[in-house]
Amino acid sequence: MHEFEAILKVLAVGLVLGAGLPALFAVGLRLVAAGSGDNAADGTTTAPNAALRYAGIALFVLVGAVIVLGILWITRTTINYHFGVNLFPFAPVK
Repeated sequence: MHEFEAILKVLAVGLVLGAGLPALFAVGLRLVAAGSGDNAADGTTTAPNAALRYAGIALFVLVGAVIVLGILWITRTTINYHFGVNLFPFAPVK
């Protein structure tokens, strides 16, 4: 039963990071595009919506932060070995 729980945990993390982060990035792109305003064919323009643009930028920052944290998590023992900095004090140092 322990193996089954481990498989489910790996599957859940894989789905969240493998499909969730690209989905958040795509939603951010849509929000930035919707908030930037538009010129219609008849010559009318729609004003930019700053709230939508900032929401899209916030999603970009979130995705970027998750990527940077993932890279730091992978390299945590190397950083600790070479620089003596423990970036994740709750994680065991090997």
